Amino acid sequence: MILIGIVGLALVFDFLNGVHGSSNIVGTMISSRAFSPRMALFITALAEFTGPFLFGAAVAHTIGSEIVQANVITLDILLASLVGSILWNIITWSNGIPSSSSHSLVGGLIGAAWVGAGIRSLLLPGLLKMVAALFAAPFIGFGISFLVTRLVYALASNSTPRINEFFKHGQLFTSLVLAASHGANDAQKTMGVIVLAMVISGSLPVFSVPLWVIFVSAAGMALGTLLAGWQLIRTVGTKFYKIRPVHSFSAQLASALVLLGSSMFGWPVSATHIVSSAIVGSGSAERFGKIRWGVAGEMVTSWIITIPASAIFSAGVYWLLTNFLH
Repeated sequence: MILIGIVGLALVFDFLNGVHGSSNIVGTMISSRAFSPRMALFITALAEFTGPFLFGAAVAHTIGSEIVQANVITLDILLASLVGSILWNIITWSNGIPSSSSHSLVGGLIGAAWVGAGIRSLLLPGLLKMVAALFAAPFIGFGISFLVTRLVYALASNSTPRINEFFKHGQLFTSLVLAASHGANDAQKTMGVIVLAMVISGSLPVFSVPLWVIFVSAAGMALGTLLAGWQLIRTVGTKFYKIRPVHSFSAQLASALVLLGSSMFGWPVSATHIVSSAIVGSGSAERFGKIRWGVAGEMVTSWIITIPASAIFSAGVYWLLTNFLH
């Protein structure tokens, strides 16, 4: 029953991950007037569903085998980590804060494992790899987006305003690649948790991702995208600055490159961080004063507190689970 509960909660986390992450992709498409809201959601959901089938399971292996020791982690610890992560996601979702589901999952695993099995249950090399990827990827996204936007401006310097039509139509390609890479990276986090639970329970002898796990994880993200939170879309799409097609095109292209590279190397990164940073990088390439830096600062603050906040939530859930529910 606990294993079934973990699979169900992992899919709830997957759904919320789709809501949080896809709002960044959809927000730029809608605010730049490249697509209608309904079409943007449909395109993104379809691409996110196909992503996990295309790019392997390297991220799932990182989540499931390089953060905590499977031989000392219990199903109760996994259950508590998911509940704590989901609670934080719901709080940020309801307040329109585009925080990172990836950070909340990492924080949840750290908090519950630390309280439930001790600090030695955490695998330091894997944690350092993940934290380094999570914090480095937004800066890489900012830099690539900045350079891509400058390059685009240089190439289109003598163009007429009709060039905006190219950037609008070009987003069909960049948004598909970005959404597929987002699905590939983020759905694998859910896969890693589900397979880790199956290994702990003895349902699987070794860490290997079954096809049905890939399918349900991809479907959960796609459903979260179709029902994406409009408040988050407005935050990403309008609060930094007025996004035009050139910004959306450049930010999506840069974000897709970072997410695809991370998925191939097995780095679990945050699509929320990468896309948001790429949007800021694209606007900064035009003019630094264009950015509402106060909004960007508030978002960075939410990123920083997500891991400790979800760790505390998960540790508290584990304490309640072991002292009262059992």
